[in-house]
Amino acid sequence: MKVKATSFDIAHLAGVSQSTVSRALRDSPLVNQQTRDKIKAIAAELNYKVDKNASNLRQQQSKTLALLLFEDLTTDDSLINPFFLSMIGSITKASSLAGYDLLISFQNMGDDWHAEFKDTNKSDGIILLGYGDFVDYQDKLTQLEEQQTHFVRWGPEDKEHPGISIGCDNYQGGFDITQHLIEAGRKTFAFIGGADDHAPEFQSRYLGHCQALKDARLKVEKNYQVEAFSTENSGYDAAKQLLTDSPEIDAICCASDLIGIGVMQACQDLGRQIPTDIAVVGYDNIPVSRFTHPPLTTVSQDTIRAGELLVASLVALINGKEPKTQSMQVEVIKRGSCGYKN
Repeated sequence: MKVKATSFDIAHLAGVSQSTVSRALRDSPLVNQQTRDKIKAIAAELNYKVDKNASNLRQQQSKTLALLLFEDLTTDDSLINPFFLSMIGSITKASSLAGYDLLISFQNMGDDWHAEFKDTNKSDGIILLGYGDFVDYQDKLTQLEEQQTHFVRWGPEDKEHPGISIGCDNYQGGFDITQHLIEAGRKTFAFIGGADDHAPEFQSRYLGHCQALKDARLKVEKNYQVEAFSTENSGYDAAKQLLTDSPEIDAICCASDLIGIGVMQACQDLGRQIPTDIAVVGYDNIPVSRFTHPPLTTVSQDTIRAGELLVASLVALINGKEPKTQSMQVEVIKRGSCGYKN
């Protein structure tokens, strides 16, 4: 029976200590390149494979990242916002390329997930993803910081919490898509989606929307901003009531594509032709937005790059480095729901 080679066998043949072998196989700069090459050549000749579990135990690392996804309160258990699905795929791939396994877990905002992951050492760090109530979320961030847990999050920069965040310029996105509608000749605007501290990303989109109207000397009508969760049903209900009360509205900016899809259906059920009578735009550029009738104009966020940055920033934190909060640029995707023709 063939005996499996060990790191001690390599150390004996290379004339070095076992700890030097371990460092060399991890590409540690503490071992010079010539010695690293020699050790790796001997390891290859012996068909030696690193025992990942034992190595992780010695380093007191799990080599696992945790992705915690927070769902909206109104979302059915079987549903995930398609915007986050694409980001999950990117995070999974980036984690693998970085040499980490990925643990995906669905969380309720009220759970004690912040304490659980610290106590059980399930992962070396946490990626926080999702919407949910940001006010409650902030309390958990404070506790993560106090525990010295490595974590990064998707979302806007938070001045009260110095933790690393990766996000997009939601203000600019709200401004740009509203400006596009103004240039298309729309005059009476509504905004459907959250616009307070509980949903800071939506709030930034709304503030950008308002600034574009002010710059064009168009009226910002407070009654035309309607709260809605990021679901089709919520968008549908909000738009149906709004347009019944205020039929003069000829443009609706939505805080997400899911809201926008519901708004479009409400418009059609009320006999409003899109885009002839009313223009509708969304935000997120989820795949289905291309296939609505007409196709939904929206704002695109680069989910592939976002996933890569989240993983790279977390791995840097784990390795004792100091990555920076980053805000990515967005792009307006012009389609038929606002009258754009390819």
